[in-house]
Amino acid sequence: MPPVFAHGRLRLYLLKLLDEAPRHGYEVIRLLEERFQGLYAPSAGTVYPRLAKLEAEGLVTYATEGGRKVYSITEAGRAELADRVGELADLEVEIRDSVSELAAEIRDDVRGAAGDLRREMRAAASATATHFEDESWKAAKEEFRKAKQEWKEQARRAKDESRRAREEAQQARRQAKEAQERAREEVQRIAAQLQEQFAKSGGVLGSLAGAWLGNAHTAPAPEWAAAPGPAGSGWAEDLTPTADPARDLDRLLDRFRDDVRDAARDHGVTPAQLAEARAHLAAAAARIAAGLKA
Repeated sequence: MPPVFAHGRLRLYLLKLLDEAPRHGYEVIRLLEERFQGLYAPSAGTVYPRLAKLEAEGLVTYATEGGRKVYSITEAGRAELADRVGELADLEVEIRDSVSELAAEIRDDVRGAAGDLRREMRAAASATATHFEDESWKAAKEEFRKAKQEWKEQARRAKDESRRAREEAQQARRQAKEAQERAREEVQRIAAQLQEQFAKSGGVLGSLAGAWLGNAHTAPAPEWAAAPGPAGSGWAEDLTPTADPARDLDRLLDRFRDDVRDAARDHGVTPAQLAEARAHLAAAAARIAAGLKA
């Protein structure tokens, strides 16, 4: 059988999978098996070395979560995908063709095995007819009939199992899609609660901005100082939600911390401003914690 991926194609497809969402190595293997409808699954020895090489080339990066490496594509990786968009489209066609070829080979193998069985049974029946009397021939014919019936039953069961496997795979894909939608809705709900809590507290960054600026005549107000929340209505929209709401919340809090730290670094902070910031942060933390416990 020819290789499923031509030289360099698997590397390109790994970048595509990581561009869709951050994933760990086992998830990448499972997704490849799903794309090939269970007819092909790469080994860990095939996938992990390529992920390590992509990481060494700066095209992907990883973070350790729960003892496992979760890989994410970098801007350099996205740039390579953009440069090879035509090649990626050809690869999708090649994958569909590979699935069809693999399925055809499996069908041919089954037909070949069935043909070999029939030929062997006929040869055995012919030999029996030559060396035994009529009664022995009848017994051989009956054995042949039973074997043929059993083969038909096995073929029927195999067909039923194949159909059930396809149905279960389709159901699993539907459930995965529903779970992803629910997770996305949950992340959006938490983000909305965060924005509402920040708005109710008067906006921690907005208050810090007022304290740092003093009055309108000392320095021009930064763009985020006029926003109702930590960074306006479009804050953190570049953080694409994943299927893990808790991880998405950590990413939002990291972004919030970075924005406050950048503002303090750019404008400085006094002891009085620090005390006021602490009060705002305590109020916001209490509201967010209460919202998450609700």
